[in-house]
Amino acid sequence: GDIVAGTVVRVEPREILIDIGAKSEGIVDPKEIETMSAESMKKVQVGDRVLAFVLSSEDREGNVVLSLARAQLERDWREAEDLLKAEQIFEAQVAGFNKGGLIVRVGKVRGFVPATQLQSSFRRKSEGQAEPGEGNELDLSAFVGKKIKLKIIELDRARNRLILSERAAMRDWRKEQKEKLLTELKEGDVRSGVVTSVTDFGAFVSLGGVDGLIHLSELSWAKINHPRDLLKVGDKVDVKVLSVERERQRIALSLKRLQAEPWTTVEERYKVGQLVTGTVTKLASFGAFARLDDNIEGLIHISELSDKRIAHPKEVVKEGDTLTLRVIRIDAARRRLGLSLKRVEDEDFSYAT
Repeated sequence: GDIVAGTVVRVEPREILIDIGAKSEGIVDPKEIETMSAESMKKVQVGDRVLAFVLSSEDREGNVVLSLARAQLERDWREAEDLLKAEQIFEAQVAGFNKGGLIVRVGKVRGFVPATQLQSSFRRKSEGQAEPGEGNELDLSAFVGKKIKLKIIELDRARNRLILSERAAMRDWRKEQKEKLLTELKEGDVRSGVVTSVTDFGAFVSLGGVDGLIHLSELSWAKINHPRDLLKVGDKVDVKVLSVERERQRIALSLKRLQAEPWTTVEERYKVGQLVTGTVTKLASFGAFARLDDNIEGLIHISELSDKRIAHPKEVVKEGDTLTLRVIRIDAARRRLGLSLKRVEDEDFSYAT
């Protein structure tokens, strides 16, 4: 039952001798040699340091009988036990499947992942091809050859039973990623993420292990009615980190702050006397507000709507109207833009700012 280290001293088609420091060299079980392929035999070279499992401390001839395969299997079982005790996550390649789940090799130990312990969502398409998230039936064949994260949840050597879980591994992995990300993130960071949820008050974005919130007010410099007007689940976005509350595990994000605030460049883009296109957004007793193409909003004062005297802007325009307007005043510091409807035809218009 011991595992011993030794040096290969002879390799013959029917005999492998290993010096393990005993009175005489140990011999590899002849039955094992018979089952070894030519390729496996070539891998065993004189002078190699190897581990061997002691099958018998003394046979009829007084030799220690060894097994190279059992040593590897024993070592793999011990490593599996260590993984279980440490609750460690590891990656392994899927070797096969049956109707109940996946077969995974942990070294030479055969492990099994029940279908109920799978996190991945490969589904069967009508034509038999596997793609994520389609249909209801798990297509286990799609996993073969792929590496997945796993965690050992049950080990019974007496029954040769090793049960693995991808679901438990992914749950713990996400927790680790979340803690790591919360530690690393700092205000001002720019990160890439994926929109996971859209609500009335904003949108949640996964940054790879933890979700942050883009509040409605941080989505756009322009006024929007609902976050879904701008984003949908699955969208990939770059966001700026506004704040990180580690104890409450809350992250505030912004989409709009990665773009220049429109009013900071308004004097570069507009000149007094310029004709622009605007959409009426709101009516007030003193005038009408109109939004330009870059979401800058300006005011058409009631006196600038018509040459005729009017009591209310609704006599000339209504919300939703798209109009050609003339810029008559720019005050970037106070975020004000004066517009005129009645002066559109006045080609010689000039206005001192």
